[in-house]
Amino acid sequence: MKPNQFYIYILVVMASIFGKIDALSAQTLNKPEPADNPNIAGVNIWTAACASASFNEYFVNFTWSPPLVNGANSFILELSDANGDFSAPVTLTTDNTQNTNFDFDFQFALPADTRGENYKFRVRSTSPASTSPESDAFSMYYIDYDSPLLISPNDGDGNIPSGGNILLCDGESTILAPHNISNANTYQYNWYRSSTLLSEKGPSLTVSTAGMYYVEVDYGTTCSVSANTQSNTINITVGTSMGLVINPPTKTALCSGETENLAANITGLGLTYTWYKDGVAITAPTVDEDTYIVDASIVGFEGDYTVEIDGVGTCPELSAAITITNAGDFSITRNNPANIVILPSQTKTLSVSTTASSPLYQWYRNGVIVSGATTDTLNTTQDGVYYVSVTLSGGACVSTTINSDTTTIVSPASFEIILDYATSYTACLNTSIVLEVTTINAVASDATKTDVTTDLLTSFSYQWTKDGSNVSGETSNTISLTNVSENGSYALEGTLTSYSPTSNALPVQLLVNETLTITSDGTVSCNSSDTIAISTTTDLSTATYEWFQDNVTISTTDETLNINSPGVYRLVVMRNGCPLASNELTISPLDESLITLDTTDRVVFPEGSSKTVRASGGTAYAWFDINNNLLSSTDAVTFTDEGSYILIANIGNCEISRTLTVAYLETFKVPNVITVNGDGINDLWILPNSYSNDENINVIIYNKKGEEIFNESNYQNNWPASSTAFANQNEVFFYRIMKANESLKQGTVTIIR
Repeated sequence: MKPNQFYIYILVVMASIFGKIDALSAQTLNKPEPADNPNIAGVNIWTAACASASFNEYFVNFTWSPPLVNGANSFILELSDANGDFSAPVTLTTDNTQNTNFDFDFQFALPADTRGENYKFRVRSTSPASTSPESDAFSMYYIDYDSPLLISPNDGDGNIPSGGNILLCDGESTILAPHNISNANTYQYNWYRSSTLLSEKGPSLTVSTAGMYYVEVDYGTTCSVSANTQSNTINITVGTSMGLVINPPTKTALCSGETENLAANITGLGLTYTWYKDGVAITAPTVDEDTYIVDASIVGFEGDYTVEIDGVGTCPELSAAITITNAGDFSITRNNPANIVILPSQTKTLSVSTTASSPLYQWYRNGVIVSGATTDTLNTTQDGVYYVSVTLSGGACVSTTINSDTTTIVSPASFEIILDYATSYTACLNTSIVLEVTTINAVASDATKTDVTTDLLTSFSYQWTKDGSNVSGETSNTISLTNVSENGSYALEGTLTSYSPTSNALPVQLLVNETLTITSDGTVSCNSSDTIAISTTTDLSTATYEWFQDNVTISTTDETLNINSPGVYRLVVMRNGCPLASNELTISPLDESLITLDTTDRVVFPEGSSKTVRASGGTAYAWFDINNNLLSSTDAVTFTDEGSYILIANIGNCEISRTLTVAYLETFKVPNVITVNGDGINDLWILPNSYSNDENINVIIYNKKGEEIFNESNYQNNWPASSTAFANQNEVFFYRIMKANESLKQGTVTIIR
């Protein structure tokens, strides 16, 4: 090989390794063009791409001009967005096998979200970095939905009207939308009215104009033809209301037994009529039933009456209401409780008030007239069920009669008093509670009970008892308990004339109103020999208590708990039979990774300069040299000399150590010649310590063919090995020194043997 040829050869090989040839001119990348699909018979050069799950295979042709690209080059086919913008291109395919082929085809598939009219392609090379011109614009769609759409009104509620017909009245509108397509908002649509394409492209259409409406997914001028998405048709017709009202009736206030004929003002058109009272249909839809008779002899005839009309091509219409009232209507108010107790020799007074005009009264007992009881008040000494009939003696509707609500008067054989907690209560949880009388029942001789609480709650005399003994001063129908010394079983004795009922008993067990707090002299458990003390200011000397770790009892005798393991700790003290729980303390295990340095464990800097290293994550720091001399007690230290150093960092009571090695940066360069003659001098390729003995740095060596022969992290200055054989007397190798994806150094090294 001649010297000039060897020089060019070396340049080409280095370019394939390092991605760079400064001495050669740049390649020319041409814009990609649609190409024939070789897997389909005939010539099929596409002009628009209509992909789907069943077909998604396209080709573009790409040409480029010499010189050759580098050996590590890849050609990347990229796609723009739907507007031809390459701000965020999509990689369709990558090919690193065509670096010596100046005319080849890319095969690609459309991404599933491709939808638009102006997509473009371009090709990008990586080594050297270059980009082709953009291609022409193309219509490209991935047809992921290929079924007939279903549209319905009310923004696609899924209810297709019978026959697809919708009547809009008085300027109404409705929103048509498809309801059987997922992610509807990600598509564009073609909406049609009576076969005319509308301008709207969104997933819904607001309509108020008559016509036959349908829709399809917009897959562009070419691809829409190959899709099958045309929807059902909705027929919109429009109409106006006819002004339906109920003709003014002769009278709207009726007496019992009277009738009134209500009539609609629109008749004779073959329409259906539905009559309503208070919004509830009282007739079925009936053709030409344009009248309704209100019968005041029917109980509850009063109300608001409306009528609705409907029919083919007619807007459904509801009239305004006509209010029919009861001219003889009046109210009766009972002035005494519904249940009353009568005791021997007692007289009870019953009374009512009424809004009736010139009322007449008649009282009844057990359904039988009480002779002479014809006023609004009745005095009685008998039990029974009482009511009064009130009759109008004047006004428009004479003789109308209404009965009052009943009053039950009972003559008890005994009474029952029932107690309950006034609010929610749980033993050993509440710190206070109120007990109260909730019910007083009059018990008849046949054991029938009548609730007479309203009548007698304030008539009884009361005495509260605790554990069978009277509670001094507690003589009302409630008692408030706020102290654990009041715990016990409570009952209430009542007295009314000769009756002395005793209530049910209610147990009360209150929790002491006390806060139990535990604290510790540390929150991190360093190791099994490290002890943390957990204590409380509460006196435990005479108490019964339990210490818990992770909800498991660990001690019942230690007033101060000494622990050496992580966990969640709490104390429970028994107070008057109730457990009083403390707060929870979390003791965490030591995490040494919390101590971090802003450098690696190996620090390198030029001799004569310095390097500052900073630590974080601890509560205290101490930096020492190899002779245990303290250099710094802050989070940072500045090194000026090489050697070994130790950091002691504290997290609470825990100590964590870090060892650092400080070395001077070697100023000699990477050698480009070594002699492997076995004389012990320059037999190995020795790198500066900024490149060797570092796990983060990768050393790679290539032979003259560009083949990788050595690749090692944490290089130990050990290449070539003594067993390595070399074919030539003087052999050139290429190297690259990398840190992650960053190239730190590259060049050649010659082996002389």
